[in-house]
Amino acid sequence: MGHGHSHGHTEHFEPSPQALAARKRANWLLVAVLAPIAVLTIVAMLVMWPSGSKEGITFASPYTAAPGVTFDTGKIQAVTQESCTQGTQAPGTNGTNQSSGTQPQGSQCTFASTQPDNGGSPVKVVINPDVAKSHGVKVGDSIRYLNLSGVQGAAAGNGSPSYVFLDFVRTVPMALLAILYAVVVIAVARWRGFRALLGLAGAYVVMVSFMLPGLVEGKPPLLVALVGSTAIMMGVLYFAHGFSAKTSTALLGTIFGLGITALLAAWATDAANLTGIGSSEGATLVNMSDKISLSGIILCGLIISGLGVLNDVTITQSAAVWELYELAPETGARKLFTSAMRIGRDHIASTVYTIAFAYAGAALPILIIVMLYDRPLVDALTSAELSEEVIRTLVGSIGLVLAIPVTTLIAVLVVKATGPRRLAAAVAADSAPPDDGDVRELETAGSVDAFESFDTGELAAVVMTRRARREAERR
Repeated sequence: MGHGHSHGHTEHFEPSPQALAARKRANWLLVAVLAPIAVLTIVAMLVMWPSGSKEGITFASPYTAAPGVTFDTGKIQAVTQESCTQGTQAPGTNGTNQSSGTQPQGSQCTFASTQPDNGGSPVKVVINPDVAKSHGVKVGDSIRYLNLSGVQGAAAGNGSPSYVFLDFVRTVPMALLAILYAVVVIAVARWRGFRALLGLAGAYVVMVSFMLPGLVEGKPPLLVALVGSTAIMMGVLYFAHGFSAKTSTALLGTIFGLGITALLAAWATDAANLTGIGSSEGATLVNMSDKISLSGIILCGLIISGLGVLNDVTITQSAAVWELYELAPETGARKLFTSAMRIGRDHIASTVYTIAFAYAGAALPILIIVMLYDRPLVDALTSAELSEEVIRTLVGSIGLVLAIPVTTLIAVLVVKATGPRRLAAAVAADSAPPDDGDVRELETAGSVDAFESFDTGELAAVVMTRRARREAERR
């Protein structure tokens, strides 16, 4: 019974040989479009590849210390509150960012008796007041501290502490989270999840070896962002999802979204006068080299920040078009586009506020400060502290929203240009007419008009109902 298009003992729809041939034709069509883009991307990367030289960059690394000073780690054994014997300023060396204030005589200071990881007797580490007040330290915490005991006079009773808290050691909890994340992704997504993780590692390599050094050396930020992002998306999409027409369609939609985002980001960075000097990191960068452009870094950041969500919506939308088409291959292009865009609109609605909440969460301390200042809403949103996050949200969201209909249109054009015309007739001829009153029957097996009159959801219901009936008959 049947023509080999429907397998009674399989749960999912199996594409026919005609459908598989259509996918191959679609792949070749998309390769003809994407191959020149890939070549241009590779050539642009080679031309702009950074030299790696740090000539002309002057900075004092906070991770270097003066002679006799070391950065040590240890585990806290006890925490005590003791009197600060005299006003002290927690010292720093060579740009170490120590945030502590002068303690008045008689005030209480927090000290942590710490067992050094490299052995020896416990040492008394003074905890910065802001850390003690905001988070505090407890027995068992692993910390990194500045060891000034080797500096002459540091422990000579002059009131300066010999051991000063720098930071917590977070290696173990972060490693456990990373392992858990990898295990969950691979357990649920299996081989595809593993490939996605490897693709993420490849994206990191592109950023570290090409994009970041390129920005430091003064390469055009717009080109660096576009070329690097395109290379990342090509690698991530094909590596995680495989070489297929669906993936290529999603890539085209992603590249379109990247282009829109880049144009808007370039305009907004200039029109809104985003300087980037409002943060300590920006102030540090602007004094390092004349080649580093903070506005260019912001521009690049606006483009990169939307990559993940943009990739998500385009691959989902492309897959939706292909699945809908294979369930109802004789559906007209307009009907297929309309049905797929119903899915796309739901995706737009969810991802837009996903982006907004993600950025709001990252900027939460700034939002609280602005709220406490009791500034007018418009002044707060357009301030130096918040304007970058607001523009990042708006630019990323516009690129995302426009990428969905474009990806859907590309997918529809590809499947209609390469899809088999006989698949619907074969599916209909292989089936017995259903008598379910809730699902309309196709009056003419191979009629395009018959399929065109159906909603795609109804067409899917017809296929699923017939499949269920055939399985019941075989039992």
